[in-house]
This record gives sequence, structure tokens and C-alpha cells, in this order.
Amino acid sequence: MRQDLMETTLGRLPGHFQEWLAGRRIEEVECVMPDIAGISRGKAMPFAKFSRSDNVYLPRSIFYQTISGDYVDMAIDNQWTESDMVLRPDYETATAVPWADDVTVQVIHNVEDPDGTPFGLAPRNVLRRVLALYEKEGWQPVVAPEMEFYLIKPNLNPNEPIEPPLGRTGRQMVSRQAYSMSAVDEYGKVIDDIYDFSEAQGFEIDTIIQEGGAGQVEINFIHGDPLKLADQVFCFKRTIREAALRNDCFATFMAKPMQEEPGSAMHIHQSVVDVKTGRNVFTNEDDSPSDLFYGFLGGQQMHFPSVVCMFAPYVNSYRRFVPNGSAPINLEWGADNRTTGLRIPIGSPASRRVENRIVGMDCNPYLALAASLACGYLGMKEGMTPRDAVRGEAYKNARALPRDLLTALDLFQDCPEVTEILGAEFCDVYRAIKRDEIETFLQVISPWERDHLLLNV
Repeated sequence: MRQDLMETTLGRLPGHFQEWLAGRRIEEVECVMPDIAGISRGKAMPFAKFSRSDNVYLPRSIFYQTISGDYVDMAIDNQWTESDMVLRPDYETATAVPWADDVTVQVIHNVEDPDGTPFGLAPRNVLRRVLALYEKEGWQPVVAPEMEFYLIKPNLNPNEPIEPPLGRTGRQMVSRQAYSMSAVDEYGKVIDDIYDFSEAQGFEIDTIIQEGGAGQVEINFIHGDPLKLADQVFCFKRTIREAALRNDCFATFMAKPMQEEPGSAMHIHQSVVDVKTGRNVFTNEDDSPSDLFYGFLGGQQMHFPSVVCMFAPYVNSYRRFVPNGSAPINLEWGADNRTTGLRIPIGSPASRRVENRIVGMDCNPYLALAASLACGYLGMKEGMTPRDAVRGEAYKNARALPRDLLTALDLFQDCPEVTEILGAEFCDVYRAIKRDEIETFLQVISPWERDHLLLNV
């Protein structure tokens, strides 16, 4: 019976994993799910136990934790009874863990209440809520995320500044070499491991480039279903970190890890297709932009200020939004204009799309996609129209984004339309966690304060 269960479970795993497995025996299964911050939480167990287990259980309090691991008291009935959520495997998400010593599979799990209701605080379920609204209209969003990150010298003392790592030449990359192939080659061993790990996991990379910062890399994915792409980004962060560690460096997804270097974004290319016809609803039959295209843009211009706290979820995130700093400070839109928050890339009418350039790489990908698509949905449903397109540098325009996380949270609280879409319980918990993180940050005395205030005030 045990062998039958194991064979049945093995048969439910996707083809790319079966190819990687190549007849070997699975030793371990990692049962995981993303928390509010996007950190992987879960349990590991032998494959035999996973095969005969109906469910995995974890306490709800996982979703009451801040990025520092603190728990936040909230006005929730029986918050600390440690009642369980039910985790059910989503076998389509199963991927190899190629850096593990034993043959290991990672499976993202759906999170439910004991009665089978989707658990409202789980980020995957928040994104599903938004996608269900599109499905009801006969629409299917299509997205393509871009991941920017830094390879850095191992930073063992938080009081020390972050530095780029040593490359294959033995020199430290200290200059900005955007799109330089030599700069990519400088960290070739890390890139090679990323490719190898990605192939083992069934992830299809579109391109890898050297970005504008010293040691900064960008990886682009092929467009597809938002939930599947969010799963890939969630898994891929860990993949990149493991590839970096194998080569004696760190990978960081902080929005602004180095003071003099540009920040790291997760730009999101977005379009919407009609499920029945397969046509891009952003384009009319005569190839002109459609009302739905302008509605999507208008909704994002109108509502993005309310959800910036999910695009930029930490105090550090707002250090990225500086004029002429390779990141937008406004919500204007323009054709092929990288200074605007909303860019319309060059492409055929059939591929017309909107690039959200606001999102930082420190985001939870599920929540960033959910928030971005929710704003576009509201604009399409309400028939909104955007402001006129900007021509020229939008950095010259007045700032339209909040300057700090506390202001962003106030805007988030004042938008009932977004709250209804994402779920009131989720929004309440998210705000409470982020406000606690701000209070924790304000308790820390920074080197700048010691340097400029200690003997001068």
C-alpha cells in the first residue's frame, strides 16, 4: 500500500520534474507557502510521509509576523490560540531543489480554513481574488515580471556598508556598466548556476542583462499567467540566493541596498486578453488603443497611490524613488518613456501592454501583482480615462508618489474600493504589520545620527 501511494503521488508531479528526477528516488519534500513578506514558510518531510499524508497544518500566526520575526497584537478574536490552517499541495507548482544534498522536491501549497474556504490572509489567495474578478468578465490578465537584484560581497556586519563582490578578474565591480556583456561575464559562475538551477526547476528565462548598478543583474521572464509567474518569482528568489552562496557572495533583493547605486525594481508588463477570442482587449480591430486600455491606465493612475505600500513595502523601499535615480517618482504614462511610472513599450498592436515601473524588487510578488491588476480592473470597470501622455522627461514633473511608508499606509487605509477587492481582513492585518515594522525601525539609532548629531547638537 505504501509503495502504491508513493507511485500515485509521483504520477501527480509535473513533467519537467519527472525529467529532472530521471528515475531517482525522492528523499524529501518541502511543503511551502509564501507569508505576507513573501518568505517561504512550511515543513519538510520524507517523501513516504508526504505520500500518505492528506494535509499539512501550520498555525495562523505565521501571517501575524513582521519581516523581523516579531508578532503583532491585533483586534482579532482568539488571535493567539494558535489555531491551524490547512495546507493542500498544488502539484502543478512542484519543482526540483537542485542545490539540496538529497533528491528533493518543493511544492507550493494552497492555504485553507478547516472547512475548505480559502484563507484570506494568504498572498496566493489575495491574488486569486483579483483574478476571479477578471475571469467573471471573460478576461485573462497576462504579465511578465522583470527581476532586478544585486550580487554583493558577503555582509556579515549590518553596521558595515554593502559592497559589490569580487568578479572572476579578482577586481571589485565598482562602476556602472549597463548592458555590458563583460560585466555579466564577470559573475559568469553565478549566472551559470542560475541557468542550471532554472533548467532543473523548469523555469524558462527570457533574458539576463547587467543593469545600471555595480553588480546589479536583471532577469526577465516570458509572459504568462499571473499566479504561475508569481510562483516563479517566489521560487526564483531562493534559487538566485542559492546560486550566489555557492559562489561566495550574497544576492540581495533590497530596493536600495547601496547609497550611491540605483535601486532594484520588479517591473511588471501587463496586458489583458479576451478568453473567448484570445484577442488583446487593449487593442481595437483597427489596431487603435481601446477604451479598456485607457480604462486600465486610468485606474492605475487613480488608485496606485493607495497600493504603493504593497509595491514598496519597507522603509528602505522609498529610498529608491529619487529624481533621476532610474526609478519613477510619478504616475504619468508615455510611449517608450522610462521616466514615467507607467510605460507603454514598443510593440505591435496585438502586444500592446502597460509596464508598471513603480514596483520594487523587495515586494511580495503575489501582492504586487494583485494590487496592480486590481487598480487596472477598477479603471476598466468604471470606464476611467488617464491624463494625457507625457512627452519628454517625467522626472521634471511634481512627485506623485508618497515619500515614506507611513504616508503610503494612510493612503491605503483611505481606499474602500481596493479594500473590497483585496479583502478587508487582509488589509487590516497588512496595515498592522507594516505600522509595527515602522515603529521597530524608529527605535534604531542610525550611523548618520551618531555621525551628525552626537557632537553637534
